[in-house]
Amino acid sequence: MALQVSQASCEIREVKLSAKPAAMIEASPKATVPVLVLPDGQILDESLDIMLWTLGQNDPEGWLARHDTKLVETCDGGFKHNLDRYKYHHRYEGCDPMEHRAGGLEFLQLLENRLTDQAQLSGQTRGLSDAAIMPFVRQFAATDPIWFAAQDLPHLQIWLDHHLASPLFEQAMAKRLPWREGADPEVLGNR
Repeated sequence: MALQVSQASCEIREVKLSAKPAAMIEASPKATVPVLVLPDGQILDESLDIMLWTLGQNDPEGWLARHDTKLVETCDGGFKHNLDRYKYHHRYEGCDPMEHRAGGLEFLQLLENRLTDQAQLSGQTRGLSDAAIMPFVRQFAATDPIWFAAQDLPHLQIWLDHHLASPLFEQAMAKRLPWREGADPEVLGNR
């Protein structure tokens, strides 16, 4: 979403993680997505680093001014830890997913409290904090949608629904065919 907002021009390569292309593994041995290869050869393979870089190039909506570093770090740390163990509990021996759901709910309540008096996490207008945190809240909610809908999180649920229905999110989530060597690139942006 940050790449779209910044109007960055880049080649999109959709990757099927069960069939990772050699070019991706060569670019980033971590072999996870996303990976951004910059024109100078520098590799960015963390979502937040990509967001910060692209918005540093062009930030027409002022997202960087609405970046709560501490809140995003809390999401990337404790909340992501709980999300992984709630959603993928079978990957962690002896893991109690309900314990991690409860831990995740604490972070969601923090977000709910913020959204009581403002439309977005860092004010009235969407910003980097919203774009950095929303995908993880989306994953958490989708793990058990009935449970999530029953929680006393009305502002957070409206916030999430708003982002999921936004043209920006819909464009970011557009279905693409997996990239293959020699295929014509799909180009995003116009800068």
